[in-house]
Amino acid sequence: MPSQNMQNGRSMADVLQDIAGNIQEIFRAEFRLAKVEIQQETAKAVRSGVPLGIGALLALYAVGFLLLAVVHGLSLLVAAWLASLIVGAAVLMVAMILVGIGRKRSKEVRVPEKTVGTMKENLQWAKDQIR
Repeated sequence: MPSQNMQNGRSMADVLQDIAGNIQEIFRAEFRLAKVEIQQETAKAVRSGVPLGIGALLALYAVGFLLLAVVHGLSLLVAAWLASLIVGAAVLMVAMILVGIGRKRSKEVRVPEKTVGTMKENLQWAKDQIR
């Protein structure tokens, strides 16, 4: 005869089956939560990305015209080819610095905090249920 739980008359197999089912449901819920969080963050990124992209493109054109004006102004003091070389080298140095900063910042990854917290709680709950 299977061992019986003294409190409610259920067998140990039934209790373990319920625990396994609860753990499965918890993990499914966590995956649904992660999916919703990712969808929300993606929607925010898209809504902010369109105007940001257009603004960045227009800023790029503006910087190009300003650099062209600098080249024309500098060509009054030195030869045109030298003015272009000076401005190009200065822009390249600024670009290299900005790329370095961007690479450093891109290594910082945002983790879904709610999901991680609830996963830890659920794992602790599951461990407590098994004991």
